[in-house]
Amino acid sequence: MKLVYDIHDKPKFGANLIFALQQLLAIIAATLLVPVLVNGGQSTIVMDQAAALLGAGAGTLVYLLITRGKSPVFLGSSFAFISPLIGAAAFGFLGIIVGAVFAGLVYVLISVIIHFVGTEWVNKLLPPVIIGPTVALIGLSLSGSAINNLNNTAVSAENYNLVAILCGLVTFFVTVIASVKGTRGMKLIPFVIGILAGYVFASICTLVGSLANIEYLKIVDYSALTGLFADGFQFSDIFRVPEMTFVQAIKEGGSLLGGGAGIASIALLFVPVAFVVLAEHIADHKNLSSIIGRDLIKEPGLGKTVMGDGVGSIVGSIFGGCPNTTYGECVGCVAITGNASIFTIATTAVMAIVVSFFNPFVQFVNTIPSCIIGGICIALYGFIAVSGLKMLQVVDLGENRNLFVVAAILIPGIGGLTLNFGQISITAIATALILGIVTNAILGKEKSEK
Repeated sequence: MKLVYDIHDKPKFGANLIFALQQLLAIIAATLLVPVLVNGGQSTIVMDQAAALLGAGAGTLVYLLITRGKSPVFLGSSFAFISPLIGAAAFGFLGIIVGAVFAGLVYVLISVIIHFVGTEWVNKLLPPVIIGPTVALIGLSLSGSAINNLNNTAVSAENYNLVAILCGLVTFFVTVIASVKGTRGMKLIPFVIGILAGYVFASICTLVGSLANIEYLKIVDYSALTGLFADGFQFSDIFRVPEMTFVQAIKEGGSLLGGGAGIASIALLFVPVAFVVLAEHIADHKNLSSIIGRDLIKEPGLGKTVMGDGVGSIVGSIFGGCPNTTYGECVGCVAITGNASIFTIATTAVMAIVVSFFNPFVQFVNTIPSCIIGGICIALYGFIAVSGLKMLQVVDLGENRNLFVVAAILIPGIGGLTLNFGQISITAIATALILGIVTNAILGKEKSEK
């Protein structure tokens, strides 16, 4: 695609702030949701949302530094590590940090191996017939999450709401119109425009519902904001230092860690998942490469992107508790807006750190209805899926072998096939990728490409 801003292009200061805000809005819901889900799965410790946002920003800056500013992607809280985080919570905050270090060291070790053996094996192991449907699967596998948010059933099926769907679709259509038919400036910030339009529409519905006492119309819950000053104005209601993980670990001490046995248990929780997330790391960078027209596997190199992801996860967890991963929402935002500027990504990271101390912003984000997030995600996840399908253009789908390889990836992946070995679980995407690689190896070399 033709980029409006290439990697090293520098937008004007004011415009760049708006572009960064858009990226932040694209990734912030998922980043803040991970600690909430971890807290809901255990009662040993309480992870802080603002700290997770701070960790994501710090981890992204580390990633950009290690990749020498050549890979425009944001690192956010990884959903793949939710189960390990819930398990590690029993060992306290220090247990979470130890787990993140184990996961990061897996990446560092792989990075060192790549440094010596090169990256040619990546293209041989993951040709377009495998990487294309895998990238598409990443987008398609998230479709359920997008729709659950859209129809307000993410928490419970009983919350299904047609008005919420309408609010989400307003968000989606305004985003689409701004991106396709808007002015040049509007095309660069369609998500900001879409979210604001959806929020205003949802607020109008909520106002009508409040005046008419109709619960069904009350889409926006403002309690996160109104609760800020429930006990009168306090400075801490505005500026609040996030409860950073390493600070909590120092206060807590290492009594819950349990010595060598505890550390071994934590390693078994995190190390297998790190290998699984590596597959998604490669797929995301292959996808981003096709969007920006630069092979990130070669430059800055897979070794550096993996190293950046691993060290970024460690740093992110030390501050926010959540290991990070490259965000498909960020890739989708780059694809739709045509803005791949590394300066925008860096500004997004700094903005994430700054706003993590500004409590009203974090609470405002918590008032954004899930249906609006769902409407935005239809576009974001859809672009990821379409990007994967575009990679299949060079593949001859008239060949039965290629059809079988694609089928081995899409059907198990969309169907949700996972492999569970006790506490170790291989995600549907990783399982589908493994099946695709095995099928491709069994059927032998592809005979023809377009």
